[in-house]
Amino acid sequence: MKSAMVIVGTRPEIVKMAPIIRALKKEAMPFTFVHCGQHYDYNMSQQFIEDLELQKPDFSFKLRAASPGEQTARIMMRMDRLLKRTKPSIVLVEGDTNTVLAAALAANKTGLPIGHVEAGLRSYDLRMPEEHNRRLTDHISNFLFSPTEYAKANLERENVWGKVFVTGNTVIDAVNQHLPIAERKSTISKQIRFERFALATVHRAENVDDLYVLKNLMSIMEESPFPVVYPMHPRTRKRLRHHKLLKEIESCENVQVFPPLGYLDFLVLMRQCTLILTDSGGIQEEATAPSIRKPVLVLRLSTERPEAVESGFARVVGTNKDKALAAINEVFRKREELPHASPYGNGDAAEKIVNIVKSEVFA
Repeated sequence: MKSAMVIVGTRPEIVKMAPIIRALKKEAMPFTFVHCGQHYDYNMSQQFIEDLELQKPDFSFKLRAASPGEQTARIMMRMDRLLKRTKPSIVLVEGDTNTVLAAALAANKTGLPIGHVEAGLRSYDLRMPEEHNRRLTDHISNFLFSPTEYAKANLERENVWGKVFVTGNTVIDAVNQHLPIAERKSTISKQIRFERFALATVHRAENVDDLYVLKNLMSIMEESPFPVVYPMHPRTRKRLRHHKLLKEIESCENVQVFPPLGYLDFLVLMRQCTLILTDSGGIQEEATAPSIRKPVLVLRLSTERPEAVESGFARVVGTNKDKALAAINEVFRKREELPHASPYGNGDAAEKIVNIVKSEVFA
């Protein structure tokens, strides 16, 4: 019997694959759900699965902390054994993490078809490990599900071997499906001490592993003209503690620091905030959902989400403190009207992807 394998390893993958899991169930297509354990902390993985009311993974790996290379190798070894045992008809991966590359390589070496959800994104910043992961995965995938025409054009320029389909991004599906649940279940609003605030996330290695950049980012939050709500990633907390900067940001009256939040809590904060400051890719997309519609300042030198910039939702401001603070002031001063439609689709990406898999693999 033909079946699909849906593989996740991190919070963004869980969020963006949730609509695909639901679409597979709706179509009564057999599938196996695998969690590779890249985010091994409960708050970064299992909490999201429970929040989204997804089924328990059929297979889960527990990985101890390791270097990116070792982590990738461990996932690849475990996936190799699992794929040989279960022999799915197609392996579905999403995004640009170590999990995605490791699972795709394992599938490729086992001779199994790969479907890459969110294919074709490019930042052209080779300092980012994600850029390497997504490029390599695209070039060994059989089916490439691009969120936009822009991403499709990237793949065509690179002459990828697989079939390319423009489907929209499942992140919009996820926001549409999960925001009502979030507003019903979340109590995070009661904990926020500001009436109006900017929501910040910072976790990219090229940002927080560079002390000069890390200090700049903390100063941006501390000196922001609007107070900042800041759910702190474990990687960032570790770096701040190492450099003896953690107490400073935690004691700043302008910044309210939280531990990593569940997806539903974070959705509510995105809905309620006035502005988003981030180095995350997925958040740039989520902010364009019609039910969120928030301006985003990207605290990076580049973005693989140019559609968010071109449509007016996002602006790449880099990590220079003065430039970032000037951009924050400009957003609050101008209060420009944002588009009502998202450049990442209408919320039916998962349905399109599953229908393609059904016709191309299950037929």
